[in-house]
Amino acid sequence: MRRDLVIIPEDHPGVLADLGEALGRAGVNIEAISAFTGEGKGIVHVLVDDDVKAIEVLRDAGMEPRAARRVVVAPLPDEPGQLGEACRRLAEAQVNIEQAYIASGSKLVVVCEEIDEAKRVLGVD
Repeated sequence: MRRDLVIIPEDHPGVLADLGEALGRAGVNIEAISAFTGEGKGIVHVLVDDDVKAIEVLRDAGMEPRAARRVVVAPLPDEPGQLGEACRRLAEAQVNIEQAYIASGSKLVVVCEEIDEAKRVLGVD
């Protein structure tokens, strides 16, 4: 099961470089990332190929993950309207999207409580 790791670092230059270098040295591949800042803090969501190893690496680098949430990763055709269509199907199934972002290869990453229903609706294992 893939997990969305949430890191809340101080907002200063080099944070994403440090994160990327630490994971890279450990051989952990970043499949998707979303990062933004506000009020002196950053909020980073990162999807990796090995969440157990990534958590250990990030802790050792002083970037304690605050959460490791289950996600659904669904391929989307790289065409206009596909995000809306997928999210409409989830809404109609009463799946509340708490976090979403696009990963490499046009994959929709969805964080939600209704993981099994989201998988069923989006047709993924």
